[in-house]
Parts: sequence; C-alpha cells; structure tokens
Amino acid sequence: MDLKRYTYADARDVRSLLLDIHDEVYANDPDPFHSRERFAYFVDLWSRREDWLCVSGWENGGPVGYAYGSHFRPGGWWKGSDRPKAVRGRIFALSELMVVPQWQGTGRAKQIHDALVQAVDVDFVTLLVDSTHPKVKDLYEKWGYEKQDEAKPSDDSPLYAVMIKDLRG
Repeated sequence: MDLKRYTYADARDVRSLLLDIHDEVYANDPDPFHSRERFAYFVDLWSRREDWLCVSGWENGGPVGYAYGSHFRPGGWWKGSDRPKAVRGRIFALSELMVVPQWQGTGRAKQIHDALVQAVDVDFVTLLVDSTHPKVKDLYEKWGYEKQDEAKPSDDSPLYAVMIKDLRG
C-alpha cells in the first residue's frame, strides 16, 4: 500500500477525498449524525489547525482509507471528559480513521494508523470510539490503547469511550 501524507497546507486539496471516503463508509447508515454535512463541518474544523496531519493509503490506484488529527493545545482535551492526571505532555488527538469497505479487515487500518502516529512527536495518542461499537474498541485495545473515560461531546452525539495510548516507552 502506498501512503501519502497531507498537512494543513493540503487540507483544501484533500477535503473531497475525505468526504467521499466518509460517504462510502457510511453509505448504508441512516443516522443523521453520520451525514456528509455534519462530517464536512468536522473535517473543516480539524483541518484548520496548523498542526493538522493526515495520512491516506492507496492501492491499485484507488483510496484505501485515511487517518487524521492534530495536537491538543496545553490543557486541551475531549469535550465531555476530564483528562486523566497521568496524561501530561505532548498529546495527539486522532480524530478520524476510516477504511473503505472493500479494505476493511485487511490490516490496512493499522498501517495507516501507525504511519500517522509515527509521524508525530508525542507522548500520548488519544481517540474516541462510539460505545456501541465494541469490536472497534477491542481493535484499538489490541493496538495498545486503553479506555480511560466516557464522553458525550454534544447532545446528539453517541456516548464515546475515551481511549489513550502511551507512547513514552
């Protein structure tokens, strides 16, 4: 799989790719929380950050998936959750990781994830997982994440597991 890296400067150029992959992943999901419009809002919100980083995977000339995120500012944390006292230092928030259906279950998600995480100099990586998706939570646990808390960032959002991976050693 070929991997491509994008930064804040590339955000406008890669936006449609991110939205198109989202649409393919959520094609059969009627939940308005997963609408293209709502997702576009979050893509724009995250990609405006100057330290935003995205990695996409490509195989046979087509997209496999992507992951993106950015650093939390000092004191920053997920809305609706308290940062654990032991989690201090440089923290990268993995906002999205999506793989198109044909490549799901092939190990490509971990490759994309690892390429993104290895590209940032941080002490911790954190992410949110929809609590109604225990298989996804279990997968992240296999990758070294631990559930630390739960959060409901907005009234219409699902309850999320707040997961953290310690990279210090």
